[in-house]
Amino acid sequence: MKHLKPLLTSLLAGAAALLAGEASAQVSERTLRWAQQNSLEHPQGQGAKKFAELVEQKSGGKIKVRVFPSGQLGGDLPNVSALQGGTLDLMVLNAGLLVGVVKEFAVVDLPFQFNTPQEADAVADGSVGRKLFDKLPEKGLIGLGYFELGFRNVTNSKRPIAKLEDLQGLKLRVLQSPLFIDVFNTLGANTIAMPFPEVYTAIEQKVIDGHENPFTVISDSKLYEVQKYVSTTRHIYNPQSVIMSKKSWDKLSDEEKTIIQSSLDEAKTYQRQVSREAEAKAIALLKEKGMQINEVSPQEIARMREKIKPILDKYSKEVGEALVVEVNAEIA
Repeated sequence: MKHLKPLLTSLLAGAAALLAGEASAQVSERTLRWAQQNSLEHPQGQGAKKFAELVEQKSGGKIKVRVFPSGQLGGDLPNVSALQGGTLDLMVLNAGLLVGVVKEFAVVDLPFQFNTPQEADAVADGSVGRKLFDKLPEKGLIGLGYFELGFRNVTNSKRPIAKLEDLQGLKLRVLQSPLFIDVFNTLGANTIAMPFPEVYTAIEQKVIDGHENPFTVISDSKLYEVQKYVSTTRHIYNPQSVIMSKKSWDKLSDEEKTIIQSSLDEAKTYQRQVSREAEAKAIALLKEKGMQINEVSPQEIARMREKIKPILDKYSKEVGEALVVEVNAEIA
C-alpha cells in the first residue's frame, strides 16, 4: 500500500500533463489582422492594443493580433467587404455603418437618442445589441462586442453653430450612411459622404467646410490645424462594433474562440473607460490649440430634433418600431 500513493500521484500528474498538452494543442500559431480608422493613441487604438495584449497572453503567445490603424487598409466599408471575403480578420467601426449589411443597425444612430454613455451601454450590452449581432453570421460576420466612440459634435471653418440656421449651406462631411446624409441635409447642410482618412485633406483644400465627430477624434486627427469652430450638438452617440470575419472565426478551435471572446470582453470595459477619460483632455487640448468651442442651447437642440422628426419616423419604421420601443425600454 505504501507504494500505491506515489504511483497514484504519478498517474494523476501524467493525466494532467496529457490534458494540458491536449488543450495547448487546440491553440495554433496564427496572426490576426485588425483594421481601424483612428490612430493607436486614440481610445479606439488603445482598446485594440489591450485586446491584442490579452489575446497573446491568454494564448501563451501563440495568437498575435496585428493592428493596422489610421485607415492603413482603407475605409470602413471596404474593410467590411474584406472581412466578408476572409482577407481581413477583425475590425472596429461605428455600429451604424453596418446598416448596409443589416438595416436594423440604424437604430443605434438615431439622433438625440442617448443622454449619457451609460444609456448607450445598456442598449449595446443588452438584448438590442445581441439581436443586432445575431443577424451578422448570415452576412459573413461575427459580432464580438461594442467599443465606444462617443457623442458627435460639428466642426467647421466658417462660424459657430449657435442655432439651427447656422448649419444652412455648410459643406459637411458625414459618415457613409443614408441616415447621416438625410439628417444633415434636412438640417440645411450640404452633405458629402466620404471615408474618414480623406477628411483632413478635404478640409485643408476647402472641398468641405467641416465635419462631425467626437472630441477625441477631432483632437487625435489634429483637425484643430484646419478647423476653427466646434459646436456641441451631441447629436448622435456612437457605439462601435468590433466584428470578425466568419471565415476567420470558423477556422478557430473552441478554445481559441473563448480566448478571442473573453479578451474582447475585457478590452471593451477598458476601452470605454479610456474613452470617457480622454474626452475632457481632448476638449482642453482643442482650446489650447485655438479652437472655439460653443455649447448649443437645449432650446436649439429641441428645434433641430423637431426639424428632423420626419427622418426619425422614417428610420424608426425601417428598423422596426418594436426595436425602437425596446431601445427606449432599455434606456429607461
